[in-house]
Amino acid sequence: MSLLVVGSVAIDNVETPQERRDDLLGGSATHFSYAASFFTPVRLVGVVGEDWPAQHTELLQSRGVDTAGLQQRAGGKTFRWTGRYLPNMNDRETLDVQLNVFGDFDPIVPAAFQDARFVFLANGVPAVQAKVLAQAPHRDIVVADTMDLWINEHRPDLDALLQQLDGLVLNDGEAKLLTGQQNLVAAAEAVLDLGPRFVIVKKGEHGSMYFGRDEAGRLDSSVLPAFPTRDVVDPTGAGDSFAGGFMGYLTEQGKIDGATLRTAMAYGTVVASYNVEGFGLERMTSVTRAAIDERLAQYRKMLAF
Repeated sequence: MSLLVVGSVAIDNVETPQERRDDLLGGSATHFSYAASFFTPVRLVGVVGEDWPAQHTELLQSRGVDTAGLQQRAGGKTFRWTGRYLPNMNDRETLDVQLNVFGDFDPIVPAAFQDARFVFLANGVPAVQAKVLAQAPHRDIVVADTMDLWINEHRPDLDALLQQLDGLVLNDGEAKLLTGQQNLVAAAEAVLDLGPRFVIVKKGEHGSMYFGRDEAGRLDSSVLPAFPTRDVVDPTGAGDSFAGGFMGYLTEQGKIDGATLRTAMAYGTVVASYNVEGFGLERMTSVTRAAIDERLAQYRKMLAF
């Protein structure tokens, strides 16, 4: 079973208190695809410019990511992001954003991708995300990511999109902004009332929270801590890698019952812990599924009491 993802593909410049690295392979759909590829075949839809290095595409293809939906626009430039992390490695400053070809991205899902049952809408304009759904008529499970910009400036389109989602992934600040609730439990319940069957609230180094409803309509929730990682090199893409591990496992299992969702969150947590150990995707290129499973076993042991 394959997984369809649509979102940004980018070139990043990242500055940390220890080092600066330029021209890194980045973008929400990129980090997602690489993480998900440990579990299931991935079909990627995105757009890049003429400046896009061929070796980046080859890296994704080496993980079995189908890049037939990656448009390369002649004469255009690839989306570029430059950011600086503060000493705590949690907070960051965006120094420069050049949307370039991503600014007017109109996703085209290839005919061969349109039978996808599992779909992830990586961070993007809600109206553009919605266009994907019309091109995935066989979808069973649709999960999306969002951010404060879309909540503040594209709320009507976001509200319409939420009605079509099975799941929503967002961070704690975004959940509060979306609902106006300062308590995360109340915020999560309010998100569920907007349409999704479940919501995953990311809390950075503090882990993640799952919220859904049981058969009686009562709130069902779980909390997982982050995997303890000593050497955080570059947090860029950690949330996207979490989502990739999460959706990759769900697709591998072909279902979204409560137990599967919780295990998927654990896998997402573990994959994200590898992602932050190197710049861009550098650490991920040396990871195997066996290593992920081994770290998951450590994580299970850590949570037992």
